[in-house]
Amino acid sequence: MSALTGSLTDRDSWSEHRCSAARALEVLGTPSNLFVLREAFYGTTYFNDFVRHTPLSAPATAKRLRELVEVGLLRRTPYQAPGQRTRDRYELTEPGQELLIAYFALMEWGDRHATPGTEGGPVRLRHRDCDAPVHVELSCSDGHMLAPSELEVVPAPGLSQSEAADSSLRQPPPVRNSSRQRPGDVDRFHS
Repeated sequence: MSALTGSLTDRDSWSEHRCSAARALEVLGTPSNLFVLREAFYGTTYFNDFVRHTPLSAPATAKRLRELVEVGLLRRTPYQAPGQRTRDRYELTEPGQELLIAYFALMEWGDRHATPGTEGGPVRLRHRDCDAPVHVELSCSDGHMLAPSELEVVPAPGLSQSEAADSSLRQPPPVRNSSRQRPGDVDRFHS
């Protein structure tokens, strides 16, 4: 698996209080938000279609859509069909689109490990141009494909030596459920 290097090797000397993965899960909120995001990844934009394609009730779907708009993963755009009242269309924002890779990595993992004795879920990814199966893989910025054993975990530019040594940072702050965001809360993408 990946190895800690440099000042990170003393695991008791620093804290993951700013853990990006934990913060991402906080932004995602409830697991049922993944049902809504899945449908958005598949091109669903209308409320009734989200209700029809997820196992959620209409009120639960409305709440999930509202939460995903509040955290900036979806954008609500009004539209009006001829002769109809104005309704909202839900579209992925740029941060929402970037989650697609993480979602498909979870899907691929689920196909291999969470559905024993089956061939996995109902869909597969395929490259539109050559028809080959698509897999989520790790690569470095130079394009090398990596196995987990080839990874090193290094200090991020924002982790100073004094921060790494500050014992008060060893205890992570409590994680709030993103569905309980209050006015004045910090934007999770830009904090």
